[in-house]
Amino acid sequence: MQGAPVRITSALGSRQLAWGLAFCAPVIIGLVVFMAYPILASLAYSFTRYSVMKPPVWVGAANYGYLVHDKLFWKSLANTACLAALSVPLGIIVALGLAMLLNLKVRGQALYRTFFFVPTIVPLVAGSVLWIWLFNPQNGAINAFLRPIFARLGLGEPPGWFADPAWAKPAIVLWSIWGVGGAMMIVLAALQDVPKELLEAAEVDGARPWHRIRHVTLPFISPQILFVFIMGLIGAFQFFTPAYVMTNGTGGPVDSTLFYSLYLFNVAFADFKMGYACALAWILFLFILGLTALIFKTSARYVYYAGEKR
Repeated sequence: MQGAPVRITSALGSRQLAWGLAFCAPVIIGLVVFMAYPILASLAYSFTRYSVMKPPVWVGAANYGYLVHDKLFWKSLANTACLAALSVPLGIIVALGLAMLLNLKVRGQALYRTFFFVPTIVPLVAGSVLWIWLFNPQNGAINAFLRPIFARLGLGEPPGWFADPAWAKPAIVLWSIWGVGGAMMIVLAALQDVPKELLEAAEVDGARPWHRIRHVTLPFISPQILFVFIMGLIGAFQFFTPAYVMTNGTGGPVDSTLFYSLYLFNVAFADFKMGYACALAWILFLFILGLTALIFKTSARYVYYAGEKR
């Protein structure tokens, strides 16, 4: 008779497990069908020559070997690295500066926060079209503002922006800074958690504002800055929609805005080299994974977690 309660409990647990799996089945099936299978399929296709129109043909590591000799691959990687090196640090600096300003107790604080956050919720395509008009060399608002200044300084005409290979990437960097509202809100939330007693103690000890920021504020918000940095880095290496809209998918002028994801898209859906595109996608995944792991590995030197021993 002692085994009866055990059997009843076991049967009840099995029934609950079955009901739990039944309720979770749609999500599990969706993850397997729409995520796990495509990921594994892309890995398999990366070792094939596949044009969608014909069955895939196994070529082994030929796609990965071709990467070494692909000039557009290296060009797109260099463009993407340049974008990340410019847009991510500048974005963090602007987000930090705006967050510190918005952390001040002033009238209309909520209105200012909304004003700076709105660009983040603007659809990417709509925002890209807006900035195409702003960057228009002849009729754009930016050059209309710069033209009198350039004329007064004797600098000639303002930049051609997307019509000039030298100014196309800076134009996209400016666009990326326009959308730092999300990072700003994360940093602002972190600033409000900085212990006020430490700031007051530093002020009493004679620390100047810059020293209070450097030695108190920045260490306490360093985990949030690390998060913003990593997410910005991943976003920069996956940068696609604005570049596609602003250049009509060409990556011009003279491939100056041919970023990695845009090149991957063109290889897959313009050249129909699906196998090679899958190889490009896996190289991008491994690169981002390795870079993120390296950042986390070295973050203990400069990131302070309050109350935790690192």
